Amino acid sequence: MEKITAFTLENGVEGVKIENIPRLNIFKSFDCGQCFRFDPVSVFGNKYEFGGVAFGRYVVFGQDSENEIIIYNSSKEDYENIWRCFLSLDVDYDLIDSTISAALKSEHMDKAIECSRGIRILRQDGWEAICSFIISQNNNIPRIKKIISALCEKYGTRVCFLGKTYYSFPNYDVLLEAGESAIFELKTGFRAKYIIDACQAISEKRIDLSKIKGEADFQKCVDELCLVKGIGLKVASCALLFGFEKTEAFPIDVWMKRALEKYFPSGIDLNLLGKSAGIAQQYLFYYEKYIQST
Repeated sequence: MEKITAFTLENGVEGVKIENIPRLNIFKSFDCGQCFRFDPVSVFGNKYEFGGVAFGRYVVFGQDSENEIIIYNSSKEDYENIWRCFLSLDVDYDLIDSTISAALKSEHMDKAIECSRGIRILRQDGWEAICSFIISQNNNIPRIKKIISALCEKYGTRVCFLGKTYYSFPNYDVLLEAGESAIFELKTGFRAKYIIDACQAISEKRIDLSKIKGEADFQKCVDELCLVKGIGLKVASCALLFGFEKTEAFPIDVWMKRALEKYFPSGIDLNLLGKSAGIAQQYLFYYEKYIQST
């Protein structure tokens, strides 16, 4: 059972230490391409530290061992109401791994599970996920992060921590008011018109984010997001997996095509994986891009 200990450092920073948690590796979880707003930092002396803004708050996740985590700039209530869910610490990943292994019966999948141990699907804000993965189209991670950072700095709300200023992710209505030309100036390129159309779709109720989150029919969720210009199956799947808790989503990009051709030339029956498909996808993605390619 997890043990939560609140503390206050000499510099006034509040935090919580969470012990006896299910396995979690924050390095892998924040370095596997699912989240663009967190970066490695070195502030509090932990082995691994990632800092960033989520849900309008700047936090640093610190970790020295797999079974504990320290969250700086967080209260116990913040952990229980925000960060436990954000980190998916309420999900039994040992059971998920067993389900994936039994469903696929593949030596390569088992290796991917082992090397990806500790990755958890982060439960990010739905709108942020939609906008971020629109920006991700035909883009690399450093450039995606740079564009998102510029977007947040220009249109987000200031968030201060230890004398530094960070920015929250801007709401869709703020970007809609800014307009396509202003968004284009932030080097979004052809994606500017797609971002604005997504903003308009939400504003005009063409898509309903709360309805998507509660919809049990995955294909209906995909179809609704694909009403937005520039959103196809891949972007919709990424947004649903990382922003709407649709873990049956299985995004396929160039890395996943490579992994599937190499390890599953006859294809994968996603029906066998069910709600575990998205976790299996992340394991294979991490295994192929971050391990096999090095």
